[in-house]
Amino acid sequence: MDTPFSILSLKDFREDQRAFSNKLGENFREWGFCGLKDHGIDTDLLNDTQELFKEFFDLPDDFKKKFFKPSLHGARGYTPFKTETAKDSLIADLKEFWHVGRELSQDDPYRKWMPENIDIVEIDQFKEKTNSLFFQFDQLGNILLEAIAIYLDLSHDYFHEITNKGNSVMRVIHYPPIKYHEEGERAEAHEDINLITLLIGGQQAGLEILSKDKKWFRASVSNNVIICNIGDMLQRLTNNFLKSTTHRVRAIGTEMASSRYSIPFFVHPNPDWFIKTLSNKIDENNPNLYPEGIYAEDFLQERLKEIKLM
Repeated sequence: MDTPFSILSLKDFREDQRAFSNKLGENFREWGFCGLKDHGIDTDLLNDTQELFKEFFDLPDDFKKKFFKPSLHGARGYTPFKTETAKDSLIADLKEFWHVGRELSQDDPYRKWMPENIDIVEIDQFKEKTNSLFFQFDQLGNILLEAIAIYLDLSHDYFHEITNKGNSVMRVIHYPPIKYHEEGERAEAHEDINLITLLIGGQQAGLEILSKDKKWFRASVSNNVIICNIGDMLQRLTNNFLKSTTHRVRAIGTEMASSRYSIPFFVHPNPDWFIKTLSNKIDENNPNLYPEGIYAEDFLQERLKEIKLM
């Protein structure tokens, strides 16, 4: 069974917001995942950015490591191969990646949480293109959060004020070919930290999601589809009404001989947002599973330690 979740068109949201939001929410309730076409991400910009990073990841490790800044704990720039480890795993993931975040002015009060993006001057238009793609992802994330708010019977702009300075991150991942008998997976089983994740690269084999009955399903979509999934912060907010689904990336057979690339965009709230369970998701049959709230930045820092980026 391939791609058990639905593929929705964003055009439908413009025509009937409630109907689209209900379909999106139903997929999230069942799978924690949904596919999205007609999403508006510029194809030429996306292709150009992917080629820039293929060029970068093909460079020698000594050059790439010049852009690794340990003091930033992976928040910006390059993170070397076999650095990140899934929560509760002892084996590092077989991947390397680059992070791009929100660009803020020097005097912005949120700047202390969001350092400046790192440029590679040796690659033409690197920062310009990566920042542009970040912006388009950010806009798409706003639309999907609006749909989620509608599904949750909240004000349609509920998430706007808590994500307008969100600590979101665009991650460009390279999974190199796997050596014979190399220990580990491309990405061990995990859940995402953030509110929602938008993923480009789902057409390449490897993404697997865990169903409610604990069966693994491979998810593969066409190259014009973005995969969206729920993260742990939204799970907390909704008292597990929308659950953060476990997923992983595995290479099987001949897939091990080839590189795999993907671009997940992790939609985060503002660092000073206090995550407190929604009152309309608590009743006598659904007691509050998270009675103690937590600031988004504190939650993020806890999880970064668990995955060994701090």
